[in-house]
Amino acid sequence: MTSNATFSVIGPDVVIRGDISANADLHVDGRVEGDISCASLVQGEASVIEGSIEAESARLAGRVTGSIHVRELVMLRTARADGDVRYDALTIEQGAQVVGRFSYQAPGQALASIDSVDADEDESPRLHLAG
Repeated sequence: MTSNATFSVIGPDVVIRGDISANADLHVDGRVEGDISCASLVQGEASVIEGSIEAESARLAGRVTGSIHVRELVMLRTARADGDVRYDALTIEQGAQVVGRFSYQAPGQALASIDSVDADEDESPRLHLAG
């Protein structure tokens, strides 16, 4: 794809092990084992994401294991999330399941960012609020 592409797709036969950072919109139908940071995320029903999600908007239909931090979140009836959810606007269809805490974030507050750590420090990412 060219550098001015605005939409990227991870197909159903793709497994990604590692973090994804994109300025573009992202559609995930495959499996991601890592954190996702993007402008907008659309997740297919058969998709699995094992890691945190940070986006302006997300429309989830598959399984997520990890924290979700978005301004506008739509969880479809097939969505399954295991982790804390932080949002500005929230829509949940009947049948969607969440194991975790919901936390409202007032519009205008900065999204949290995950900073990488030095190789000789603990391998887990740290969450810092921007602001």
